[in-house]
Amino acid sequence: MRIERDALGEKAVPDEAYYGAQTQRAVENFPISGGRLHRQMVRTIGLVKLAAAEVNMALGDLPAKIGSRIAEAAEEVANGKWDSQFVVDAFQAGAGTSFNMNANEVIANRALELLGKPRGDYGTIHPNDEVNMSQSTNDVFPTAIRLAALVLIRDRLLPGLTSLEEELRKKAAEFDGIVKAGRTHLQDAVPIRLGQEFGGYAQAVADGIDAIKSAARGLRRLGIGGTAVGTGINTHPKYRERVIRRLRELTGLPLQPAGNLFEVTQSAADLARVSAALRGLALELIRISNDLRLLGSGPRTGLAEINLPAVQPGSSIMPGKVNPSMAEMLAMVCFEVVGNDLTIAMATQAGQLDLNVMTPVIAHDLLQSIEILGNASLMVATSCVRGITANEARCGEYAEKSVALVTALSPRIGYAKAAEIVKEAVNTDKSLLEVARNRLELTEEDLRKVLEPLHLTELSDCVGESAGDGEAGNVAADSEQ
Repeated sequence: MRIERDALGEKAVPDEAYYGAQTQRAVENFPISGGRLHRQMVRTIGLVKLAAAEVNMALGDLPAKIGSRIAEAAEEVANGKWDSQFVVDAFQAGAGTSFNMNANEVIANRALELLGKPRGDYGTIHPNDEVNMSQSTNDVFPTAIRLAALVLIRDRLLPGLTSLEEELRKKAAEFDGIVKAGRTHLQDAVPIRLGQEFGGYAQAVADGIDAIKSAARGLRRLGIGGTAVGTGINTHPKYRERVIRRLRELTGLPLQPAGNLFEVTQSAADLARVSAALRGLALELIRISNDLRLLGSGPRTGLAEINLPAVQPGSSIMPGKVNPSMAEMLAMVCFEVVGNDLTIAMATQAGQLDLNVMTPVIAHDLLQSIEILGNASLMVATSCVRGITANEARCGEYAEKSVALVTALSPRIGYAKAAEIVKEAVNTDKSLLEVARNRLELTEEDLRKVLEPLHLTELSDCVGESAGDGEAGNVAADSEQ
């Protein structure tokens, strides 16, 4: 052990650790979950420290000999070299002070090592004075959250969701000629094409992507340079603009200064809006997951209109059983996202006066939601949707049996008379065509033409032009990517 000092006095720190006294206190104070903040937070706080050191050197506030070593150490943090040294629990003191000081201490001690100095020699490089120069936890930590969320959305979430949308669209095109029974209230409804159903799923994902992209634009507004409360105390007049420009270069993100530093210091609303967009898509994905499980139920006693690819055995006791494992996983991931959104909403409203101090739990839950939703979407796209096949015979059988086919007769014979035909068909277990043939003065040709299931899927303007043009049910054509 080595002895370090902070504002509260002496503290023993493991000799091999790159963190220092404040981090050690946090480790002892918060043995809560055993979990850490997302590794992307470590990467992005490293980028913030790197940009700050470079700008402070350029502005003449930080000696180059010290600043260059701080920048080098910060870059190592950003590259993941020192992930093991970020040891503070995800549930920690408000505002992320412990996490920020963990970064400051790791970078300071690594920079000292690069200078040939011993760890803890803070008279040469101090975690607060040099590494945290021109910064406060109150602008650094929220900036790191925004950068981490933007990077994960760009690199993990959107690729996963785009893959899912693309695979759904391919299935919509593949299944466009397959007519099946529609179902509303889980009861027989007028026919629909399997491709139209899948086209609807694809569009729901596309709409969710658009909502997430729109919400994420607010994350580009950075409050870095506002320091403690948004006044920018202890910063050079040119610091804010330059550090954001450098972060833009380091991340490739279209970052910009927040128009009002006090608002972004006080409020976590931008983060809550992204979480809400994730929740909205999660709700749609739960619905789609449930549909895939219903459509694939069976194989002998369910709907069995589609066949989901087998990815693993489904039972430890029933041989040969295969479950819809990927769809089940997706639903559970989405439940977690919905729960995380509630936590983020509560944390967002808990901001008081000049700072929201609940940002550690916002960071933990938001970044988890982004990552798991992206990962789950990619796996469902590649290991489930891509391998789905249609049971065309079963779909056709249900379409022919659906009593809702009588809807096409209503304009000719009236609703009440059509309802009587349905009652008789159900009570006598006869086909709709057979009952209609006996009750109506229509030729066989007219009856078959009116009750043709494929024809009935082309009547509504909501599905666009007639089938046969290779489009995915004509419901997914205009999505702006």
